[in-house]
Amino acid sequence: MVEEGDATRAARDDAVQDVPAWLRRTDGENRLAAAAATAAAIALQLLLPPRFRLQPGWVLPSVGLLLLISLTVLNPVRVTRATRLARRGSLLLVATITIDNAFSAGFLDYDLVTGKGGSNAALLLASAAAIYLTNIIAFGLWYWEYDRGGPLARAAAIRPHPDFLFPQMATPQVAPRDWEPAFLDYLYVSYTNATAFSPTDTMPLSRWAKVLMGVQSLVALTTVALVIARAVNILK
Repeated sequence: MVEEGDATRAARDDAVQDVPAWLRRTDGENRLAAAAATAAAIALQLLLPPRFRLQPGWVLPSVGLLLLISLTVLNPVRVTRATRLARRGSLLLVATITIDNAFSAGFLDYDLVTGKGGSNAALLLASAAAIYLTNIIAFGLWYWEYDRGGPLARAAAIRPHPDFLFPQMATPQVAPRDWEPAFLDYLYVSYTNATAFSPTDTMPLSRWAKVLMGVQSLVALTTVALVIARAVNILK
């Protein structure tokens, strides 16, 4: 009986190990990369010229920094502690960065369309680059926070159906058995969507993912097209 029990347990363990990591319970994800990217986005917002920032320019970045510090205290290294307040704080943090950057992009586009952008091509390009990079980080955070319910829900394997289909999911034999999406994977999805203005190797499956990727592409396209056109005109 003992031998049968051991064999049954071993078979069950083997069956669990055959399930890809992204479909089974795993340890909480390391959040240092997400925290570093968030801090970088806040810094980029503070470096923008005042006319491209929602005034007073320190308010939203300060709110974002306070939320980042609070969330870091709650989960210093790995995302393991779940509270409703922490979940709302995480979403509010990403929303704060997104709203601030959306206003910055709007102010920049308005100045360019109305001819008020000035004749300093370097300043325009630097401002556009900061807005563009913040756009990538912000939407990477949105994808990370919402795919299958967020990092805690993914670690607990609560939702089996992904919102983003990564290549490792469609072709599991090309990835290690313990592979599962982390923040850098979502940041890469955001980067490729902002540069190609469409999905590349990772496909959005849910409607919210498609809407978010469409909005991100639109923001990136208008910023890049208008700034390059204006900068070329100035340089000529």
